[in-house]
Amino acid sequence: MARHIILFLCWGVIFSTSISEAAPKKQLWERWLEYSPESQTIIDHQSWNTFLSRNVLVGRDGINRIDYANVPDADRKNLKYYIEYLGAVTISRYRRSEQLAYWLNLYNALTVRLVIKNYPIQTIKEVDISPGFFADGPWGKKLFKVEDVPISLNDIEHRILRPIWQDPRIHYLINCASIGCPNLQPIALTGRNVSAILEAAAREFINHPRAVSYDEGRLILSKLYQWYAEDFGEDDESIIFHITQFANPRLKERLKQLKSIADFDYDWSLNKGQL
Repeated sequence: MARHIILFLCWGVIFSTSISEAAPKKQLWERWLEYSPESQTIIDHQSWNTFLSRNVLVGRDGINRIDYANVPDADRKNLKYYIEYLGAVTISRYRRSEQLAYWLNLYNALTVRLVIKNYPIQTIKEVDISPGFFADGPWGKKLFKVEDVPISLNDIEHRILRPIWQDPRIHYLINCASIGCPNLQPIALTGRNVSAILEAAAREFINHPRAVSYDEGRLILSKLYQWYAEDFGEDDESIIFHITQFANPRLKERLKQLKSIADFDYDWSLNKGQL
């Protein structure tokens, strides 16, 4: 009997770990397909831009961090007001570029607010507020309302951003407050700059060791490419081809010699730093 209990507990731990490491599939939420291609209205992200410029620490190691413990009270209040402002926006009335910047900024601002609110923590996965017995982290909880519709971080990423835009570069602008994640950019996204920053963020991440590294000649990639293989091309060669498009000449040359991925890695440590 005791042996059965131990086996059950071990199986439960393994099953729970596999669930927490698996990314949800993209599944279109048709409610958010509506947009206004003729709209010239611009969403004001200046308060978010100010927050980022004051609090994102651009590291010499290529990793951007936030000093969560010492975010000034004024910036915390401005972050709160910015998120409230986004909640008052009727996003379905905007053109696609404005919508893309809106959803990405909202995701990142909500994530930063979650970490600040729950700090000190060592990883965002400690903010264990998602519903469901095997759920992990904050991603499944409805955190916010857009056009009076409750929204979670998972909704934004997997039901809106990924299925509507069908652009793998979106992953390079979604920040989960982790060292292994693509950087939180030090400027706010806007309808005007989002296209250029998508391209720059892809190059920035791919040419950093946390995205692509080698172990005795074996290719090691970020787990981002494992979790979202359906976005990057499914098989190893397609994923490597995607990476090659944004690789610097040295990395590109090395990737030409490889046809398979040996392993995946990811660092969930909080992207915390000190001023």
